[in-house]
Amino acid sequence: MKIGYRTIKTAIGTPFAIWVAQILQLNNFASAGILTILCIQVTRKRSFLSAWHRVAACLLAMVFSYAFFELFGYNPIAIGLMLFFFIPATVAFRITPGIVTSSVIILHLYGSKNIELSTLINELLLIIVGIGTALLLNLYMPSLERRLYQYQDKIEENFSIILSELATYLRDGHNDWPGTELTETAQLLEEAKSLAFQDVENHLLRSHSQHYHYFNMRMKQFELLERMLPLVSRVSGSYIHASRISAFFEGLSQAVHPGNTAVLYLKQIQEMKKEFRKADLPETREEFESRANLFNLLNEIEQYLIIKRSFKKSDV
Repeated sequence: MKIGYRTIKTAIGTPFAIWVAQILQLNNFASAGILTILCIQVTRKRSFLSAWHRVAACLLAMVFSYAFFELFGYNPIAIGLMLFFFIPATVAFRITPGIVTSSVIILHLYGSKNIELSTLINELLLIIVGIGTALLLNLYMPSLERRLYQYQDKIEENFSIILSELATYLRDGHNDWPGTELTETAQLLEEAKSLAFQDVENHLLRSHSQHYHYFNMRMKQFELLERMLPLVSRVSGSYIHASRISAFFEGLSQAVHPGNTAVLYLKQIQEMKKEFRKADLPETREEFESRANLFNLLNEIEQYLIIKRSFKKSDV
C-alpha cells in the first residue's frame, strides 16, 4: 500500500484546522477539517482554483441563506426554495465545485435559527481556517523531474528497440519479435503526458512545460511508427532499397535521444528518394508493390523526423 502526498497532507491538515478552530472557540469547529479535506488537491493550480470556487460559493450561500431563512423562516421548505435558486446561481458564476462546501455553511446557518453578525463571522472564520490550511499545505509539491526523466529514458529505449526490429525485418524478411514494446510505449506515453501536465499545474506562473511538449512529440512519432509496421510487413523479396532502408533504420535506432539530429537523417532520406527515382522500373507486380511500400515507408519516416526537427530542445 502506497501513501501519497495528498493523503499525508490531508492527515496533517484536517486535525490542524480543527485545532485552530477550537482555539478560536468557533461553533461547529469540526467543519474546518471538512473544508480542508475538500480543498487538498494534487497540484497547486487546482488547489487555488478549488479554494476560489469554495470561498465564492460559501459567501454566496451566506447571502442566499440570510435572505431565504429570514423571509420564509427556518424550515425545510425554505432550504428547498433557496437551493432552487442557489444552485443555478453557482452555475452562472461558474463556481459549482463549491456547492458541497457551501452546503455545510447553509446547514450551519439553518441550525442557528437566527442569523446574526456573530454567526456570519463564525462561518467566515471557519472558511478562512479550513481553506487557508489546505492552501498552506499545497504550497509544497514534490518535484516530478526525476519521474519525468525516467519515463523519457524508457520511452526512448523502446523507440530504439522498435526501430531496430523494423530494420531486422527489412534485412532478413522475418522476425520473431513479440511487439511488447508497442503496447508498453503507448501506456508509458499516456502516463508521461498526464504527469507532465500535473507538473505544469504545480507551477502557477508557467503555462507550458518542455516535458509536456516532448512527450506530445513522441506520441506523434509513435503513431507514425505504428503506421510503418504494416508497410514493413508487406515488403517481400530481397531488394537493394530494402537493405539500404534497413541500415538507415538501424542507424536511427542508435540515435533516439532528446537532442535534435533530425536534419542529418532527413538529408539521407532525400538521397535515398533520389536513388528510388533513378532505379529501373519494377518488372513484376510483386516488385512494384514492394517498391511502393518501401517508398511510402520513406515518407513516413521522413514525417517522423520532421516532427523531431520541429521540437525545440531547451532543458530536456
